[in-house]
Amino acid sequence: MPQVVLVHPQIPPNTGNIARTCAATGTDLHLVGPLGFEISDRYLKRAGLDYWPYVKLHYHESVEAFKAVHQQLGGRWLGFTVRGSFDYSSFEFKENDWLLFGSETTGLPPSVLSACDATLYIPMSQPKVRSLNLSVSVAVGLFEAHRQLGNFQKVQ
Repeated sequence: MPQVVLVHPQIPPNTGNIARTCAATGTDLHLVGPLGFEISDRYLKRAGLDYWPYVKLHYHESVEAFKAVHQQLGGRWLGFTVRGSFDYSSFEFKENDWLLFGSETTGLPPSVLSACDATLYIPMSQPKVRSLNLSVSVAVGLFEAHRQLGNFQKVQ
């Protein structure tokens, strides 16, 4: 199952929305500090609604701490960035991929981008718009990965 990694997220409601998306897809969510908010932030909790018990949340103090966990578990690092090399929709996802997303204002740090096995972008038709909202980008990338891997079932 792919995993979502947010590196230095800054806006609590975005992270809360992403947590809800991860809960809906059964996807682990990794937060890599430092964060731009406290985990107890009310806006974070509010955006996740009552789905927090279904979120498999992992917190890592730093990129180095996250790398140590990744080394134990394996899998590819796929960095989502506006300057990615591959269109996300034509990229072949695998079960043990890690989908990495950077902060809302600066994206993934250069040290993380250079460690990625591949960088992906989400194409947009309006060139004057630099990027999508972080929670939208995560949903787009994550749902494509799950779609390709056949991980969805109809909600009853």
